Amino acid sequence: MPVIDIAGRSLHFQDRGTGFPLLLGHSYLWDSAMWAPQIEALSRSYRVIAPDLWGHGRSDAPPEGTRTLGDLAAQAGLLLDALDIRECAVVGLSVGGMWGAELALREPERVRALVLMDTYLGAEPEATRARYFQMLDTIESLGRFPPPILDAVVPMFFRSGADLGGPLPTAFRRALEGFSTEQLRNAIVPLGRLIFGRPEALPRLAALDPDRTLLMCGALDIPRPPAETTRMAELIGCEQVIVPEAGHISNLEQPAFVTRALEAWLERQIGR
Repeated sequence: MPVIDIAGRSLHFQDRGTGFPLLLGHSYLWDSAMWAPQIEALSRSYRVIAPDLWGHGRSDAPPEGTRTLGDLAAQAGLLLDALDIRECAVVGLSVGGMWGAELALREPERVRALVLMDTYLGAEPEATRARYFQMLDTIESLGRFPPPILDAVVPMFFRSGADLGGPLPTAFRRALEGFSTEQLRNAIVPLGRLIFGRPEALPRLAALDPDRTLLMCGALDIPRPPAETTRMAELIGCEQVIVPEAGHISNLEQPAFVTRALEAWLERQIGR
């Protein structure tokens, strides 16, 4: 797995295939392996670059001074600089969509196509923000995910009614249990506060190019319901796709549907 240094911290990433570059941003609490089905398919036609977010996968904790989504976008730009990539498409899910949108707003000449999945650029509603911050405080204090928080967090990432004893939810729960105290206190908790404490950014979305932007959302996404995606699509004036029978990690719950949608969109925007 390739690695680059950003401000003294190691950022690991996958780099597969050849062709026009695609930059994939994964969800909070997951890592670049989340994109496995899409990397397998898309790397046949494109160069796919999928970094591990700071503190996730094999990447180090965030560099000092990482406090905003803009900082995460700037760091993604440094990754592209290091790879000498002047133009790319960005596909981001959840926090990957948050910093992906920020990157497109900051560097519109670099981001030829943008896909925002199961994400929201508005401020976190106060009730959920308070709940998430309370969870983060507990995790920081204990240095681990206690069972009651695991019981609350794991279902949020999957569609309503999903079998939480199935392979995917079970593997996710084990991954959360596997975070070290150092990872949690130095990366996961600070990034959670960054993400859920984000400022309101909906008015800025009108600056995105509607012809180069696609929004996608699981029909049964719990933390980021489709109504949020519809609101953003209306502000941008762009297309949206609702992924049937999928929750927050829609690309893993309905991998074939999501991959086909991405392939069709990229073919229109970029070609092969």
